[in-house]
Amino acid sequence: MGELILVRHGQANSGAKTEEDYDRLSDLGHAQAKLLGAWMGAHEDPFDLTLCGTMRRHRETAAGMGVSPDTFDDRLNEMEYFALIRDMEVHHDVSPPKSPEDFAVHMPQTLAAWEQATINGSEPFATFESRILSALAEAAKPGKRVLCVTSGGVISMVMRAALGLSTHQMAHVLLPIYNSSLHKFRIRPDGTFLTAFNAIPHLDPPTLADHRTHL
Repeated sequence: MGELILVRHGQANSGAKTEEDYDRLSDLGHAQAKLLGAWMGAHEDPFDLTLCGTMRRHRETAAGMGVSPDTFDDRLNEMEYFALIRDMEVHHDVSPPKSPEDFAVHMPQTLAAWEQATINGSEPFATFESRILSALAEAAKPGKRVLCVTSGGVISMVMRAALGLSTHQMAHVLLPIYNSSLHKFRIRPDGTFLTAFNAIPHLDPPTLADHRTHL
């Protein structure tokens, strides 16, 4: 039996208006990564393989955790949500989200339109899905422990595949994912099985309540 642990990056520049400006950790994001690395060093066994997306926020999270990835793989990069926001405005007359409440409505609408190919963003939905699942299928094998530092959309796509979720359900899995959270899957010859979702044991102390962020 193998194990795959996915880590969402620490808090990025959530006030950004472009993908490029978003793609860097905030001061809090750096702190979250450091706390996660310390917790994992004390509680997790070594990994056989460590993967990391190529985005800056992925690399900064891995560095803050004290992790040296074996492989940087752009197939583990996040969807370009700003491109999807633009397409929703152009093709569906849906305004960009301005608040967390707006985002909670916008995300399911956007993923549905993307899957139905009425918007395309920077890549088709099917390409986003296939690149993620192919990267992890190559890496995650029975008998191996694999750590992967990535993003919330990637994690929700793995959840979709493991649990057979609809796109609507996938969107609602994505929305509550914490920054620097852990998501664990058991890898068996007969499939991939969820064992833990959205865990933040490194942020459990009440004194760290202000470190628990979604955006």
